[in-house]
Amino acid sequence: MENTTIGFIGAGNMADSLIRGLLAKGSCPSSIIAADVDDKKLQVLSSECGIRTADNQSLANDADVIVLAVKPQMMEEVCNGISLDSASSLIVSIAAGTTIQQLQHWLGSETSIVRCMPNTPALIGKGATGLFANEFVSDTQKELAKSLVDAVGISVWVGSEADIDTVTAVSGSGPAYYFLFMEAMQDAATELGLPEDVARQLIHQTALGAADLAIQSSDSAAELRRKVTSPGGTTEQAINTFEEGELRELVLKALTAAKNRSIELAKNSNT
Repeated sequence: MENTTIGFIGAGNMADSLIRGLLAKGSCPSSIIAADVDDKKLQVLSSECGIRTADNQSLANDADVIVLAVKPQMMEEVCNGISLDSASSLIVSIAAGTTIQQLQHWLGSETSIVRCMPNTPALIGKGATGLFANEFVSDTQKELAKSLVDAVGISVWVGSEADIDTVTAVSGSGPAYYFLFMEAMQDAATELGLPEDVARQLIHQTALGAADLAIQSSDSAAELRRKVTSPGGTTEQAINTFEEGELRELVLKALTAAKNRSIELAKNSNT
């Protein structure tokens, strides 16, 4: 990212996290610019992070990478309100439901564009992001885009823009699924007699430990589950209950519903 100027149009939570993540990874504050209709957000970023602030067009003139971090319903207005002077400018969009075709229509048919789908754990540097680049994005620009989102977690490239809808269903919406399961476990634990604070601590640490173990182990999730599940034991009884309740089928149904909704939202924004 050295000698690269990055501009953020929109200074909400995700942009704030990316900016702070970049600074933590060694980016120079003077190489980061932010623009937003909310002057208070810009003042906070300027005072706490030392970055520059500007209007949208000035930012577009100066930045090598322009991150579009505005709400999808604002995207057309923002894109139509700027002109890209440099053919080498890279657009990185983190707006759900806004397609590359739409962005090219608003910004220019040969604009280099990367679509990203981050998730909320990026707010604490633990994000998971899917990326897709159009044909105008160079290898160097791909490295820039990946370095940008890797400042707040990990990222993976997907093979088609349609895969972004699946990423949305899996990791974009995914934290809420885990929160729901943790909520259900906590309700069950208190129903079975544990104090609420005890249940919460145990469940949070168990989720954290299971995730870290899965990341660090070379075993698959299925193998890790088998290693914990002793024949005839307590874990097996719980797993059998989940399986009898068709948990796998329910998860597939839920993720399919989320993916279909992502596709529907993109179609609606085209009309």
